Amino acid sequence: MSYQEEYNQSSNDPIAFWRKQADDIQWIKKPNIILSKNSENNYQWFEDGQLNTSYLALDYHIEQGNGDTIALIYDSPVTNSKQKFTYNELKHEVAKFACVLKNKNIEKGDRVLIYMPMIPQAAIAMLACARIGAIHSVVFGGFSAHELAIRIDDAQPKVIVSASCGVEIKKVIPYKPMIDKAIELSQYKPSSCIIYQRELIEASLVTDRDYCWASLTENSPEVEPVAVNATDPLYILYTSGTTGKPKGVVRDNGSHAVAMKYSMKAIYDIEPGEVFWAASDVGWVVGHSYIVYAPLIAGCTTILFEGKPVFTPDAGTFWRVCEEYNVKALFSAPTAFRAICKEDPNADLIQKYDLSNLKRLYLAGERLDPATYQWLKDKTNLPVIDHWWQTETGWAIASIPYGIEAKKTKAGSAGLATPGYDIKVVDGSGNELAKGEEGNIAIKLPLPPGCLSTIWQNAERFKDGYLNTFPGYYVTGDGGYIDEDDYLFIMGRTDDIINVAGHRMSTGEIEEVISNHPAIAECAVIGGHCSIKGQVPSALVVMKNNVNLTNEELISELKQSIREQIGPIASLREVHIVQRLPKTRSGKILRKTIRQIVDGEEYQIPSTIDDPIVLEELQLLLGAA
Repeated sequence: MSYQEEYNQSSNDPIAFWRKQADDIQWIKKPNIILSKNSENNYQWFEDGQLNTSYLALDYHIEQGNGDTIALIYDSPVTNSKQKFTYNELKHEVAKFACVLKNKNIEKGDRVLIYMPMIPQAAIAMLACARIGAIHSVVFGGFSAHELAIRIDDAQPKVIVSASCGVEIKKVIPYKPMIDKAIELSQYKPSSCIIYQRELIEASLVTDRDYCWASLTENSPEVEPVAVNATDPLYILYTSGTTGKPKGVVRDNGSHAVAMKYSMKAIYDIEPGEVFWAASDVGWVVGHSYIVYAPLIAGCTTILFEGKPVFTPDAGTFWRVCEEYNVKALFSAPTAFRAICKEDPNADLIQKYDLSNLKRLYLAGERLDPATYQWLKDKTNLPVIDHWWQTETGWAIASIPYGIEAKKTKAGSAGLATPGYDIKVVDGSGNELAKGEEGNIAIKLPLPPGCLSTIWQNAERFKDGYLNTFPGYYVTGDGGYIDEDDYLFIMGRTDDIINVAGHRMSTGEIEEVISNHPAIAECAVIGGHCSIKGQVPSALVVMKNNVNLTNEELISELKQSIREQIGPIASLREVHIVQRLPKTRSGKILRKTIRQIVDGEEYQIPSTIDDPIVLEELQLLLGAA
């Protein structure tokens, strides 16, 4: 079946289409009601179905005779340790820890907060929660005590599961002091904490509240998976950059499982037993969907990597992992590959590794600029697939669906609408725009399975934030256009549109021109305040290593490129050459914060920032300028 035929089926008869996809997973009670509305008048999928996500990810494959297949590979260059788990072994660990949680009075519907580094116990804890019907809320390991306390008060977990420390390249970060402080700050008090003691640091435990993971699991029996309703929550995941009351995206069990299974084949073309690597973190939606759940539900081998694309130990570490474990598809953020390009611009390190098993590279999390796209294509000779999705959707809204049809890619495009997503570009009044016209990207309801069902404890915020702007549509908050071939181009968040003397333009368009310069590793363009023109663009750029240009020559060439390729109206006010850009831990550039610094406004250090020192460096630079 061609992509167009599959997409037409999903659009013309979504109930029949998703009934067929639901038949591809093992239900405890097969659903008859495929699409309905809940008490909040929101769409829901598979209302009367029952299943268990942990069973689908583990027990089912063992029952099919695949218990000795490798399920999870742990690779940690920061601790020089590696470990492999078969499906049998992973199920054993998950079922034991599920019993530990039950013994701490965790029941179906209770919340468990997981605050973990990238170690196998993070995935084990998630799957153990799913096994007994508990709702997990994973918070990125290393988040501040203040931010952790906010999430504790919102999710109200009975138990916190954590480790004694995490490792950031060579820096060891103790977690337990942050947990203690967070509990002190929070209004709601968890009844217990379970701490996995790592060899690097042993955490001190509070009597009658804190317990050692190893001691609790040592003689723990295994528990069987329980039946949960398809519409029961699987997890709460707080979106990055939230301020005030956090925004907890809720994902259900049934539609999530169906979407994860479908996506592994349709988008990534991964078969059972093949190796898939999402180089992300379990604290982000990519880690939930494509480190833990989707690969295991699909019977694949997944990699949990505790390291960075550079400096652990060098810019060849991604290629080393791909060779060592026969990775078929690698998925990471564009910022990871820009970091690799900066450190190894000629891709000398790629030549050291046999990448014959690696078939495709997938990028998401932020816009893939054409320069990075072209560098990867040229240096790896592999298909480079940008695809676009959000924490809220849980899987790709647009992509090149290699498992359906290997359509061509286009530089700067996130691909074609994924079957199930009816994407429209609308103006400020919600009127659909013609192809090629830039506007607000919205998705016609109902959203397909796997997307958020609500915001935790705040149904009104869900409607106000996503559904009420354009009735009948989910508003994505992103701007862009669809071309004549139905390819979607994401130009950035709608608040990244700047107005220069009455001319609306996308900062993404300007970034594209700058990124195409051979000396540029990455850049960020923001619209700074101007009393005459309203806004004018300024750029922060990071140079590749070993560039034979002076700063003045580079700035002059960049400004000239903008004039030639966009026009004088987009002329850059300032170009700042920096060593690094301020980003979130998931690799997104903090454009709003940069804009506030450029305009001399007060700003708050975002809770999701990767390294606050970068902001201090930026302030010093701009102050000197």
